[in-house]
Amino acid sequence: MKLNYRPILIKTFELVLLVLSFLIIFGPMTSLFLWSVAQKWYWPHPLPQEITFAYWKQALGIEKSLAIGAVSIVPAFLLSVGIAIVTVIISMALAIPAGYALAKYRIPFGTLVMFLFLMPNAFPQQPIFVNVLQMFTRMGLAGTVPGVILVHILLGLVFGVWITSATFRSIPPSMEEAARSVGATAPKAFFRITLPLAAPGLLASSVFVFITSLDEFTGTFFVGLPFVQTLPLTLYSSSGYNMQFASVIALILLVPSILFMFLIQRVLKAEYVGGMG
Repeated sequence: MKLNYRPILIKTFELVLLVLSFLIIFGPMTSLFLWSVAQKWYWPHPLPQEITFAYWKQALGIEKSLAIGAVSIVPAFLLSVGIAIVTVIISMALAIPAGYALAKYRIPFGTLVMFLFLMPNAFPQQPIFVNVLQMFTRMGLAGTVPGVILVHILLGLVFGVWITSATFRSIPPSMEEAARSVGATAPKAFFRITLPLAAPGLLASSVFVFITSLDEFTGTFFVGLPFVQTLPLTLYSSSGYNMQFASVIALILLVPSILFMFLIQRVLKAEYVGGMG
């Protein structure tokens, strides 16, 4: 009787892919966590020789010590979150009407307009922000929180407009038409029918804008320094001399992104994603 090895090979291949995927995804995070609690860790030891939570306590403002070369990141974290919240509010205030118009009306060169919203990510960011810095310096916005917020809005509108437009495009026009046929005005039909139906997609768009702002480094570096110190800039300044402190900041930055990704997976419908293409 001839044995069929094909199912065994397929299962083995799937298992290998699963293990590799797990290592690729969680390997760096595991390394970051080990570095964040390592007091001593020298080659060739696979694990830290001494464990300490002093860097976490220092970063979270629980303890103050100059001996370990770390500082409290609470002010930088609060500033980053505040900038991200303002960025979301302004970006969505612009993205919702723009996305609705691009989805529901025949706008001349609508495809070109959608493409233009991708321009900030279509080219290397350093030359763009060098020119933005020169312009903001003349306007008095360089090194200020409003200047950083404007840069974050520029980047956040990419996700804001594209996801919002896809969300409104996925809602059948017959829903609004039915509301208008029974006497509802256009604004009332929008706020009572379209907007509630679009809420999951708009929430997902807001989350993407928030994460983009929270993690933004290049624009903040060029426009915000030396007076605006966000969490990514704190990570950058500490990564060259203190691996443990940098690992703590990196993990703190990862937490909102991971939580929001799970949230998006629950609320973002497949038709919204399809509409983005």
